[in-house]
Amino acid sequence: MSVAFGPRRGIWIDLTGQPSTSLDIDDGRAFETLNYAYRALCAMLYNYAPLSGHPGGSISSGRFVAALLFDAMSYDFARPNRDDADAIVFAAGHKALGLYAISALRNEIMRIAAPALLPPVADQLRLEDLLGFRRNPARPMPISMRFGSKALDGHPTPATPFVKLATGASGVGDGAALGYALAAADWFGASAPYVHIVEGEGGLTPGRVAEALAFAGTASLGNAVLHVDWNQSSIDSDRVTREGDARGDYVQWDPMELAYANDWNVIYVPDGTDFQTIVAAQHRAAGIGNGQPTAIVYRTTKGWRYGIEGRGSHGAGHKLCSRAFFEALPLPDAVLEAIPRCDADRLCSDGRETAIVERCFWDGLTALRGWLESEYDVTRRLAARVVAAQRRLDAASRTPRPNAPMIDDVYALAAIETTPSDLVLKPDTKATLRGQLGATLGFLNRLSGGAIFIAAADLLGSTSVAEGAKDFAPGFHAVIDNPDSRQLAVGGICEDAIAAVLSGVSAFGKHIGAGASYGAFIAPLGHIASRLHAIGNQARHERTGEPARPFVLICGHAGLGTGEDGPTHADPQPLQLLQENFPRGAAITLTPWEPNEIWPLFAAALSKRPSLIAPFVTRPTEIVPDREALGLAPADHAARGVYRLRKARGTPDVVVVLQESGVTYEFVTHALPRLLRDGIDVEAWYIASAELFDLLPENDRPKIPAAAIGITGFTLPTMYRWIVSEQGRAMTMHPFMNGRYPGSGPGPAVIAEAGLDGESQYRQIVAYAAALARDQRTALLR
Repeated sequence: MSVAFGPRRGIWIDLTGQPSTSLDIDDGRAFETLNYAYRALCAMLYNYAPLSGHPGGSISSGRFVAALLFDAMSYDFARPNRDDADAIVFAAGHKALGLYAISALRNEIMRIAAPALLPPVADQLRLEDLLGFRRNPARPMPISMRFGSKALDGHPTPATPFVKLATGASGVGDGAALGYALAAADWFGASAPYVHIVEGEGGLTPGRVAEALAFAGTASLGNAVLHVDWNQSSIDSDRVTREGDARGDYVQWDPMELAYANDWNVIYVPDGTDFQTIVAAQHRAAGIGNGQPTAIVYRTTKGWRYGIEGRGSHGAGHKLCSRAFFEALPLPDAVLEAIPRCDADRLCSDGRETAIVERCFWDGLTALRGWLESEYDVTRRLAARVVAAQRRLDAASRTPRPNAPMIDDVYALAAIETTPSDLVLKPDTKATLRGQLGATLGFLNRLSGGAIFIAAADLLGSTSVAEGAKDFAPGFHAVIDNPDSRQLAVGGICEDAIAAVLSGVSAFGKHIGAGASYGAFIAPLGHIASRLHAIGNQARHERTGEPARPFVLICGHAGLGTGEDGPTHADPQPLQLLQENFPRGAAITLTPWEPNEIWPLFAAALSKRPSLIAPFVTRPTEIVPDREALGLAPADHAARGVYRLRKARGTPDVVVVLQESGVTYEFVTHALPRLLRDGIDVEAWYIASAELFDLLPENDRPKIPAAAIGITGFTLPTMYRWIVSEQGRAMTMHPFMNGRYPGSGPGPAVIAEAGLDGESQYRQIVAYAAALARDQRTALLR
């Protein structure tokens, strides 16, 4: 019995036995010479800098990457920041060694044969910059200092010219690259640039990658091309996937089947070392034209002709300046003789960090440079191909589609100091935090022409994030069939891929991605993509000065108010995963307690341009409080991050610090009135955003009195910086103070079980006030 795939829009092309003459003899020789230099550089980078990196996969992917850069792609070498250019994303971030090697070779070729086209040094990756591979910039070496060598990260980041995304964490780069491609397709329409994604079969095994592939196939993301280095070798295995009748150690599909199952076009290249077939495959991919994404799968050998093949070459190589290292350099004898033989036996255990090794490395690079300069016909031919890439790009005349969204309008609206009248909720009306956040996204989306793409883990309506797209075409976005929709279908219940894809949408720079699920799930599962997005924004800012490109991770159904779903879902812990867990300014968490705080908080966060905005919003319907009648500060005070919710009439008897919606409603509606009736004068503070507070000028940050008690619907550690006294911390109320996860039931019942209901708050605050009074009397008696 055999089972066939059902109907597919994608097609399957097998190039086995299909000879090609895509390159003439001279161009073929130029590509082979380039590959000799490339493999030598890969070996040298591992050897000298400092026995670190991943030579095997860099070598096995080198030939198809060279074909991309010198034949298939349309880009402007002199202007690497053009957003209309084709992009290459190394989702397989461990191949960074290869990325740097081929980029430096391209730069050297242009220096030799077309120097007038060299961009400013900041936008180049020179041979001199390879001295900075995997070296900490705080410890520069002498020659690196002389040349101003860039610090090249162990995995790619936008600190490197032409790199659009920070990648390397298993599978995140694939989703981010596809989100980037989606944003490019939305911005440019039918003339969108291609996004070429470099990956290995091992990098396809994380679940988030299958989720992202499903998204791209479903959305008909025809400008995405996945290039799979199918070498079958990972760190631990030399048989990662099934191949023919041989089972895989990890998965029982091969890369073609995985792509085709998700409605991708597939092109199989049986020999990933054959430049003719590689170029032919890339040309075929560009000409398919059916609107589906394409995967080109190249059968390769990891560490090809390096002397160590298979998994042994993944993150390891030859010993420093060993005989095997020199044998791995496919260079003419005269060039090899010019490369110094460092005496590894004379170097101390940390000798790889010494200036001696750096000198050897530079001498080797100089020898390679001299050889390239002698191969002028080769460099001239390859430089002409780089020039042709720019001409193709200019001829394509890629311009934004009619009515393209205007992201700048989002930031202009966020700068308005007052809440828009459309978003002001009257006191005593009913609303939800999630609904008000959805309305806020919808307001910004409508007035910016659709600059916000939304997604949810099969929870668009439940989390109310669907409100952000209601003024646009209904249904899920599809590049061909439904391009005006702002709702993305990212694989279904797939928080991992949602975060990755939407971070890539934001990284393109013309949109904001906003993804929602239960905070219990999306905070931990979205953390890796959020962190890489922040790293990418930091690197881009340091190279270009551009502000960060925010991505929104909506932690919906937050807190114990989601009690009906039980402790697996009503989780107090997610805030602790994100709050103050990034460099200052990189991420902003928002913890509003009532719906009218949503706009001031979200607008303030957008105005700060962080990489990540993470609102924590609850599910239950609430009564919008009459803050003025209750003697509470206005809702727009939330934008300060920390504010005094209620000012005591005189010297307060007790200071209470609140955080989270459910416990604050309990305090305002139940505990506070009883305390006031008892004559206990309360000063109350609210923590709406720890990070917005941190971004205030130091003199503008309010100071919470030291003798305060805290009440939070999140975990105790999120209160440590606000509650500083030993007694205050001991009596601070939080969901785990009974030493267990609360159970299931209606939100108020679960809050009561946790001891956070208004009655329990009242008793604890009275006890704390009495303890303070006793301490004061004792102090007076002394």
